[in-house]
Amino acid sequence: MGVTESILLTLALLTVKPVTHDFVASDECPDVGHDEDVHPHALTEANADVFNMNIQTNRDVPDRNFQTNWNIPDLNTNSYEDADWHPPTSHLETHLDLLPDARPVMHGSNDSNQTTSQTTGISPAQCDDVSYWLHENQNRKEQLEELRETVSELQEELRNHRHRVKALEMQGEESAGLNSTLDQRLSSLELHRAESDTLLHVHTTLLYELQAQLHNLSAAVQHMSHRAGCRVGVIRNTPPLRLRDTLPPDGPSLSFCQSDCASLYHSGVRRSGVYTIVLSPGATLPVYCDMETEGGGWMVFQRRRDGSVSFNRGWSEYRDGFGELRGEHWLGNQHLHLLSNQGHYSLRIHLQDWSHTHRHALYHSFRLDTEENQYRLHVSGFTGTVKDSFGWYHDQQGFSTPDTGNICAEVSHSGWWFHQCFYSNLNGVYYKGGHYSLKAQNLLGPDGIVWFSWKNSDFYSLKTVTMMIRPRTFRPHSSP
Repeated sequence: MGVTESILLTLALLTVKPVTHDFVASDECPDVGHDEDVHPHALTEANADVFNMNIQTNRDVPDRNFQTNWNIPDLNTNSYEDADWHPPTSHLETHLDLLPDARPVMHGSNDSNQTTSQTTGISPAQCDDVSYWLHENQNRKEQLEELRETVSELQEELRNHRHRVKALEMQGEESAGLNSTLDQRLSSLELHRAESDTLLHVHTTLLYELQAQLHNLSAAVQHMSHRAGCRVGVIRNTPPLRLRDTLPPDGPSLSFCQSDCASLYHSGVRRSGVYTIVLSPGATLPVYCDMETEGGGWMVFQRRRDGSVSFNRGWSEYRDGFGELRGEHWLGNQHLHLLSNQGHYSLRIHLQDWSHTHRHALYHSFRLDTEENQYRLHVSGFTGTVKDSFGWYHDQQGFSTPDTGNICAEVSHSGWWFHQCFYSNLNGVYYKGGHYSLKAQNLLGPDGIVWFSWKNSDFYSLKTVTMMIRPRTFRPHSSP
């Protein structure tokens, strides 16, 4: 190549204008610029990376349209009539990329993909990446919609939970108010209880004082109504409530005169015999006092020893008493009721058979009910030297006599606390020698003075029997 051709080629290259990149992408990447989900800034940034070189075209390349003194025809006119040499197109295409600021030149080809790649600067690999990210963006959008639905559901559930919490808080406030009301009521009840206890204490104290005064007045009236020869005892300031539980064991009773043989004993009487005691104001009663057996103080209300007195009697005689106090007798159910209920009394039964064997039965508690209750028997607390045949079977039984229609009393020819009919009957017929039989005496049943456990028989009659009572708290004085 000659110098002239080189100069012409250089001028031609200098006068070539940059390719304008106002083009539309081919259908090779149909998603580019057409997917509605692609953010416009994303394409802008992508195009900025691809066409970064194009932005510098007019800024960095110096202006080459300068005047020369060469007389060279204008190559830009595509007219070479006046030139001796025309630069082949191949030279332009070959050497155009040698320029430092040259733009990509589109080669004449029918392949649209190659033309698009050369025109836009986007390779097929880059087109695949764009398609991948477009699809990924679509997936992300679907996931975002699902998340939005989930968040909406969670927000709704949160609102429901808040409503429930609010309801629970209101219930808690109501419960707290109810508890406060209950606490106030409980405090009020406790206050009322304290006031009631105070009033009850005051009431009890007043009642105690009133009973004490009433007792003193009763004692004074009793003293005025007694016969002149009755000695005055000592009035004790004992609590009036449950009087029988508070009586002292070794002092005179609240009566001004002796009310039983124990009070006589504490007044100095030591010899057995008949003495007069005071049952009620203006009423006295002669009794036989045993001052020897187990320390004395015993008041005898029944005695059998020789058969001199018949015990086959009716209700009124057993009520009022009969016999001789120093011999065989029955003190009387009415007297026994009054005596046994003025304090706590014990019962002692002394037994003797025809072979001179002595035994006894002792009962810690003994008393009789009123006549309206048939002088019902209350006896308990057995001890003794003989097997019990009285308390365990006859306790809580009413008194019966032959004239009351009780078949057992009629068969036994006596009055007693019968119970189908008896295991003991100390008011029966007195049989000397002890033994008797139904055939010999032409009887309907046993009717002797029977204590069944003595010989385990209803047909053995004892020789002597003594029944007597004294206060259960009695204590004899020691001998000087």
